[in-house]
Amino acid sequence: MPNRKFADGEVVMGRWPGSVLYYEVQVTHYDDVSHLYTVKYKDGTELALKESDIRSQSSFKHRKSQSSSSSPSRKSRSRSRSPGRPAKGRRRSSSQSREHKDDKKKTIQETNLALLVLIFFCLFKPSENNTRRYNGEPDSTEKNDTSCVILEQKLKPDLETERVFEQYSLRSRKEEKKKEEIYSEEKGFETKTFDKASSKTKDLEFGGRIGALVLIFFLPATVFYLLLMCKQDDPSLLNFPPPLPALESLWEARVFGVFLLWFFLQALFYLLPIGKVVEGLPLSNGRKLQYRINGFYAFILTASAIGILLYFQFELHYLYDHFMQFAVSAAAFSMVLSIYLYIRSLKAPEEELAPGGNSGYFIYDFFTGHELNPRIGSFDLKYFCELRPGLIGWVVINLAMLLAEMKIHNQNMPSLSMILVNSFQLLYVVDALWNEATILTTMDITHDGFGFMLAFGDLVWVPFVYSLQAYYLVGHPNAISWPVAAAITVLNCIGYYIFRRANSQKNNFRRNPSDPKLAYLKFIPTATGKGLLVTGWWGFVRHPNYLGDIIMALAWSLPCGFNNILPYFYVIYFICLLVHREARDEHHCKQKYGLAWERYCQRVPYRIFPYIY
Repeated sequence: MPNRKFADGEVVMGRWPGSVLYYEVQVTHYDDVSHLYTVKYKDGTELALKESDIRSQSSFKHRKSQSSSSSPSRKSRSRSRSPGRPAKGRRRSSSQSREHKDDKKKTIQETNLALLVLIFFCLFKPSENNTRRYNGEPDSTEKNDTSCVILEQKLKPDLETERVFEQYSLRSRKEEKKKEEIYSEEKGFETKTFDKASSKTKDLEFGGRIGALVLIFFLPATVFYLLLMCKQDDPSLLNFPPPLPALESLWEARVFGVFLLWFFLQALFYLLPIGKVVEGLPLSNGRKLQYRINGFYAFILTASAIGILLYFQFELHYLYDHFMQFAVSAAAFSMVLSIYLYIRSLKAPEEELAPGGNSGYFIYDFFTGHELNPRIGSFDLKYFCELRPGLIGWVVINLAMLLAEMKIHNQNMPSLSMILVNSFQLLYVVDALWNEATILTTMDITHDGFGFMLAFGDLVWVPFVYSLQAYYLVGHPNAISWPVAAAITVLNCIGYYIFRRANSQKNNFRRNPSDPKLAYLKFIPTATGKGLLVTGWWGFVRHPNYLGDIIMALAWSLPCGFNNILPYFYVIYFICLLVHREARDEHHCKQKYGLAWERYCQRVPYRIFPYIY
């Protein structure tokens, strides 16, 4: 193994990938496996460079001093030359002329390559959209057209020189085309090398391997604990946890069969050739996967099927009577699915592995997900589970709780509290399904692999924890007046308005930054060629969609009253989740945008809550 040439912290000159230009950088890391240096530019951008693309500053200074010192000496020699030696003087003069022509030729070649870099970078650089679910990835909105301006400013002197010499260039078009093809091949090779070197996950979340192992057991235990507490007469979280029911009472083959029927029914709806087909973001190999957007149609078909069952007097409150058994069945299925996903990921190519789940540690990769987009043919398992079985199942469970409340308390109409909870959460689910395409740019799809974390979250946590308020109200009804209901409704509408407007503004800006309707928005350009919005909703706080989420979560819990804190567990969990995501986004953006992110944070100091945090 060759020894490294440059030490960590050393200031050197690094070549900008795909160009002939060198900039001052600082070495921050060296990978012994790939033999690549991680360097940091002055604007905060970090890249992985080969040793051949890095030079010491002394070599540049030496060349500069050598060229400056040689010129006066030549001048002095020419001045002292005797008039009686004209022939030798002419020979030296022609030699200098040849050198000057060679320098011109070299300058032309370098500036032509620089021009090709500018054209390639401006025309073929893929755009990157990130939308939170739902919206997961860094929420600071970005604009993709500033890279051309930045590069043009850097290359302007060379381009001006090239324009002067181009008038007298005798090179054929065939030669130029060949040079462009060679350059494209070099750029493709360098990009591939960089992606392979940076594919390993270095920053482990959730407490690393130990944290992932704990969460695999802690998450199911939390779900079962919350469901057991809701069945108690006094569901205070300060009370001692109730004893676990007998193991045989937690499992029933018929319940597991109903769960499987539900899962595969949603899979059938997913495969129906209805709805448009859209492309996701480019993968590391440049390929784009196709997704069928038919979640809202699946919701309509599911609602029709439930209506038919109710028409034939099917007892939907069966879900309430066997709620714990359904949760156990879903947890068991998610575990089996996670094991299958990890085993199949071991045979997946390197470029198909998840950036956030490729650490090399079994437990961590099993939890976060090792493969990015596991598919069976055209059936995308992660994308399907993200919105279909769990999210639509959440609405069905809420409806079952509403019917159970009416039956248990002998009511002709559901309580006002139950109506509010069902209505608010139905709006949230319909909004997610109606805007289904936006999930393709979230961290869940673009960064996180499909492992236990997402499988359990989609199939267990979402339907059984998000429906906690409705489940609580069945056993602990809470009467509220119409004025109180109106105030809670206004609060939910405010949260939804902030959530939807912030996400729409971000999505529209990313899809079409030149839209005249968005001309009033201002942004900070970054070295990556993207922009960070500093006006509109994103100039108010850094994550306005998170603020809307938290306000809505509070409105969902208020109909349950204040007798116990249990219905507000979702609010507490949601705040913790969003703070964690916000911290992850901050770390990711700081590494990605460098000094531009620091300027953005100074311009927009509050993260989620204005004037507070």
